[in-house]
Amino acid sequence: MTIHIEKLPEGMYLATSDTIQGLVAQGRTISETIDIAKDIAKKLIEAQEGQIPALLSFNDTFDYPLVIGL
Repeated sequence: MTIHIEKLPEGMYLATSDTIQGLVAQGRTISETIDIAKDIAKKLIEAQEGQIPALLSFNDTFDYPLVIGL
């Protein structure tokens, strides 16, 4: 899953995802925004359990791409 993070004019950060429909997270810092996005993604995946099998299995390590609009 890749999330897109952009800085809003108010100074907050907004995260969205093309991979998980409905994922929208907003935070005061990039780190806070990522943490919130992870929690939301987990809840969305759990709600759709069985419908997105590729996202439900993770190895001990994985790549976590971060896209930041400057």
